[in-house]
Amino acid sequence: MVTEGIDKQPLRYIVSELVKEKFNCVRFTWATHMFTRYSKRTVLNSLKSFNLTKSIAGIAKNNNFLLRLTLVDAFEAVVDEFGKQGVMVVFDNQVSRPTWCCGYDDGNGFFGDKDFDVEEWLRGLTMIAKRFRGRHNVIGISTRNEIRGPRSNEEDWYKYMEQGIETIHKANPHVLIFASGLGYASDLTFLKKKPLETSFNNKLVYEAHWYPFSWGHGGYWSMEDVNGVCYNETQRVFNQTGFVMNAEKPFPMFMGEFGLVQRAFSRGDERFLACFLAYAAEFDLEWGLWAWQGSYHYRENQIGMEETYGVMDYNWDRVRNPEYQRRMELIKLKLQDPSLKSQVSRIMFHPQSGTCISADGTEGISAGDCKAPSHWVHTRDGDPIRLKGKRLCIKVVSNGWEPMLSEDCSSEQSSWKKLSKTKFHFASVDDKGQQVCLQKESPYTRKIITRNCTLMLEDAEYLKSPLNEPVAQWFKFVETNVL
Repeated sequence: MVTEGIDKQPLRYIVSELVKEKFNCVRFTWATHMFTRYSKRTVLNSLKSFNLTKSIAGIAKNNNFLLRLTLVDAFEAVVDEFGKQGVMVVFDNQVSRPTWCCGYDDGNGFFGDKDFDVEEWLRGLTMIAKRFRGRHNVIGISTRNEIRGPRSNEEDWYKYMEQGIETIHKANPHVLIFASGLGYASDLTFLKKKPLETSFNNKLVYEAHWYPFSWGHGGYWSMEDVNGVCYNETQRVFNQTGFVMNAEKPFPMFMGEFGLVQRAFSRGDERFLACFLAYAAEFDLEWGLWAWQGSYHYRENQIGMEETYGVMDYNWDRVRNPEYQRRMELIKLKLQDPSLKSQVSRIMFHPQSGTCISADGTEGISAGDCKAPSHWVHTRDGDPIRLKGKRLCIKVVSNGWEPMLSEDCSSEQSSWKKLSKTKFHFASVDDKGQQVCLQKESPYTRKIITRNCTLMLEDAEYLKSPLNEPVAQWFKFVETNVL
């Protein structure tokens, strides 16, 4: 119930780091009982009840003004600081009883569970919605995080989700309302048969969560056929939740959680991230990264536990993995704006590195940042990849060489098609008539080369060279009318 990190650094600094990393919104979690049972308890007394003396000393040093505020007043002070620095807030009702989330049968997972009293939950939603009514930076309130557990069923989901949505709307008609499905926010398929009824329009946002381990598929990402895995998993996400964006009556979808252990990525983590970035860029998804916090006051009976998924390090004084943040550059940008009349065009994205492909003058191409990338035209398989507005196209020179920009756009070496289930491999032929694919040479250079197409890993020996990683050959055309 006490905001994490305020024992480590000044609140103003924590929020400024968030802004510096180009995050514009926080999914700010809260427990129902903080409002319904503990609203008069102070930050100091809450921490004392767990004997958290180091947290108390840290807050006294870095944010002394928060220490004697009530839990709810301190929560509001954090929201105010977000607002001062231009950060939007979505309130996320994580749990009712304050505890770590989210065990399958922890009593906090489904309506009517031991610690999930429906009337108290609705009362809590009313209290937070009313308290922050008119607050310009509070743009949304979610009904409940990761609904789950052995008692889960669709009938009660409809009944109580509609009550929660209408409760928020009545108390605060100016905010977006977020709703997630069953199975840890991974299943909305029942909406295909029966839509959710609301008394309003244009305010409901559906929420989904996606991790490498979702649906018990954590080991899949290290398999040889990574193209098959990425295709199958993105299709699963779309069929389970993302379909709401393309339904007859479409709704926006918020990918409220995704994330990875940020200390060191496994091969499976690297592949999941590349696949996720391609999916998020394609749909210009709104998303929330788990997590910002680098540590906890108290979690699962452990004082001062580290959050290895956190953007910030344990002491909250630096970003844990700057490379991870750099890779997300494109999806932190607005890609599509329906209010603009500008024409939609395509940029070429390399999801493994998070870079975009640009023309180097009139001679070649290279990978770089995505703030002002080149735009490309490729209508169908077999067509050239043309530099928009120019008479130039990408032409293969030879296997292992960098391709060139050429006015010869009718030769076989300028004809490109997409391979594999993902369609992420861009293939042509070299000067000997052999099939080659575009590839970023390595993580350490901007070079784009052409090389034998690697659609899957074939054996243990093949794994030893990063040049043989199929994901290095992944490219994605992404539509934008903004960049």
